[in-house]
Amino acid sequence: MTSFAVRIIKLVDALPSSLGGQTIARQIVRSGTSPSANYRAACIAKSDKDFLNKLKIVEEELDETCHWLEMIMRCEMLKPSRIQPLHQECCELLSIIVKSIVTMRSRVEADAMAKQKTITSNDD
Repeated sequence: MTSFAVRIIKLVDALPSSLGGQTIARQIVRSGTSPSANYRAACIAKSDKDFLNKLKIVEEELDETCHWLEMIMRCEMLKPSRIQPLHQECCELLSIIVKSIVTMRSRVEADAMAKQKTITSNDD
C-alpha cells in the first residue's frame, strides 16, 4: 500500500492549480495516503476486533480515494489514461480489504460461538 500512497502523492503534484484542482488535491492526498498508515496499524493490532476496526478505516479511505479519482477523470483534470491504472489499483485494493474484513468477521464470530459453547458446556 505504500507504493499506492506514493503514486497518489505524485498525482496530487500533477493536478492543476485551479481552485477545483487544489480542493481535490487536499482531499485525495489525505484519503489516498491514509490506507497505508492504517493498514500498518492493523498489522500490529492488539486484538482481532482492533484489527477489524482498522481494516474498516482502510476500506473507507480507499472508497473515498476511488471517488476522488473518478472526479478527476470526469472533470478531465488529467488525462484519464494517466488516472485509470491508479483507479483500477485502488478498486483492487478495496476488494482485497473487503474480503479480508469478511474473513475476519467470520473468524471473530466463530471464536465468539466457540467461547459460548465452552461456557454452556461448563455450566452443565
